[in-house]
Amino acid sequence: MIQEADPHQLARDLLGRDFDDLEADEQRVLRRVAAGTYTGRDADELAQGHATKGDRLADRVASIGGSWGFIITFGVVLLVWIVLNSGALKLLGLGEFDAFPFIFLNLMLSMLAAVQAPVILMSQNRQAMKDRIAARHDYEVNLRTQLEILRLAHRIEQLAQAARADRRDALGQPSEN
Repeated sequence: MIQEADPHQLARDLLGRDFDDLEADEQRVLRRVAAGTYTGRDADELAQGHATKGDRLADRVASIGGSWGFIITFGVVLLVWIVLNSGALKLLGLGEFDAFPFIFLNLMLSMLAAVQAPVILMSQNRQAMKDRIAARHDYEVNLRTQLEILRLAHRIEQLAQAARADRRDALGQPSEN
């Protein structure tokens, strides 16, 4: 079990800086190191905690719009539209509802693009936020790892010095001071 340490002392010992001069993330990591608490968190869960219903909807629309299923379905719909309006309806005795050059189809495609593009951008912005959260978390974990390694190195050095002193005492040699 690790004893709880003073984060201010750890900052001076391990980083050579005052605790108050550190960034908020560094202070938070030092507090966790001092308390011996777990640092790991799921960045996706953190990002989902900040997500609104609109954000989640944008993610869902972007995932559908960026899938092969959507592309294939959309291609089939376009092909059917063009075939029906290129004479297939005339053969059935019906009139074309969007004759060549397919003005109504162009309007529908333009409206779809006008709605889909901003939704995809919103989803990309959310992904960028998730990436920033993950990067910040990685930084905290890496900093904590470095601090723990420094703590262990200091402790090993203290133990080695104590062992050398014990050996000198056992051999009756004078200390190195």
